[in-house]
Amino acid sequence: MKILYAASEALPYAASGGLADVAGSLPAALAKAGHDARVVLPLYKNVKPELRSGLEFITNFTVDVSWRKQYCGVFKGVVNGVTYYLLDNEYYFGRDGLYGFYDDCERFVFLSRAIMEMLKYIGWKPDVINCNDWQTALVPVYYNVFYKYQYGFDNIKTVFTIHNIQYQGKYGMEVLNEVLGIPMYHTKLLEYDGCVNLMKAAFETADKITTVSPSYAWEILDPWYSHGLDRALANKQYKLCGFLNGIDTALYNPETDPLIPKNFTVKNTKGKEECKKALLSELNLQDGDEPVIGIVTRFVSHKGIDLIKYVFEDMINLGYKFAIVGSGEKIYEDFFKEMAWRHPDKVSATIGFVPSLARRIYAGADMFLMPSQSEPCGLAQMISLRYGTIPIVRETGGLRDSIKDAGNDDGNGFTFKTYNAHDMLDATRRAREAYNDKKRWKYIMHTAMTTDCSWDTSAELYLGLYRELVGE
Repeated sequence: MKILYAASEALPYAASGGLADVAGSLPAALAKAGHDARVVLPLYKNVKPELRSGLEFITNFTVDVSWRKQYCGVFKGVVNGVTYYLLDNEYYFGRDGLYGFYDDCERFVFLSRAIMEMLKYIGWKPDVINCNDWQTALVPVYYNVFYKYQYGFDNIKTVFTIHNIQYQGKYGMEVLNEVLGIPMYHTKLLEYDGCVNLMKAAFETADKITTVSPSYAWEILDPWYSHGLDRALANKQYKLCGFLNGIDTALYNPETDPLIPKNFTVKNTKGKEECKKALLSELNLQDGDEPVIGIVTRFVSHKGIDLIKYVFEDMINLGYKFAIVGSGEKIYEDFFKEMAWRHPDKVSATIGFVPSLARRIYAGADMFLMPSQSEPCGLAQMISLRYGTIPIVRETGGLRDSIKDAGNDDGNGFTFKTYNAHDMLDATRRAREAYNDKKRWKYIMHTAMTTDCSWDTSAELYLGLYRELVGE
């Protein structure tokens, strides 16, 4: 089967979040299963020179962006058996950063239209195009409006994957003519609550809609989680399903990871003790056997930082130390800096994102706290499982699907249900009690490290969906 994975970012070329991990890992898993999986994304300015030098120029063509005609160059790279197409336009993508520009609508309209135009030039036709989030949401729209009945575009199926429904691509109605170039009689495809909503347009036109965990698929039908799109999804439930993401288990492997002080395995975890000692020393935290909680996250409200703020001192009184790395809203950054100042021997807070330090926290901490208000899938809890760092999570989205409470025999973490600070505190208290029972803790660590977090199962689910669409 031929699958084109369309995304605004993908490892190893460009990354700002979990989408890049998925776009770098899922196609590789599909290719490993014997399918021709390829990825298309923008050629951003910040693609590393060593990666850029390995790209091969294929062709160039002109893309219609409403009344404009814009240049598009196509470069090709091959990584882990997967072919990547990188679309070049200096005006749209030759900037510092991936998102957050005044003309993001126009930039990703260009990307979506260029993806469709590219198929005329590369000598390869996909059976399925899997689009991701609002930045490529217009691919199924353009396919249905302009390309479906063109020669060479017949019987292409489209799948739209929601990674975070909060970011929908909402713009004023004026972009219909000025930017999108879509005829007025198709306005209903894009209009929602008095504005253009690109994600809603994908709901209307894609053959299937997927989310990144089964729980998130039904949560987003609830107004609490949907950010206003529940009414649009309610009529499209027959298209909707959820598959839990995986992680790259070769990249996140404590047995071979070069970024951690000492490698270890599920059978011999002595190296993890050395990772913990090295982490305490690096962060100038008090040495000792007390458990270390790792927090690696964006400091935003839906990550549950309010709960942490409310009972932080109580958790310290339970005997915890904290290794924290992240950035985001200033109120939360200031809070963690203050806690590190008040408790210098028990709390370390690194403001910013330092990937190498994050990896050392995954390996050296005893527990990983992730009390999200909402979490479509989450990858951090799966990475922490790989390194035997026990997750403490709220039961929402992918956290519910990947972490089972250690009150049961098959438990690989500690969970709480309600969005309540003292329920979270109780989960940390239960984790502390389990940590004190060394035999039980070793069993929980073994369960965590043997949890299957690979893409193998999820890739088969995606393949089943693709086969259903193409009739194989």
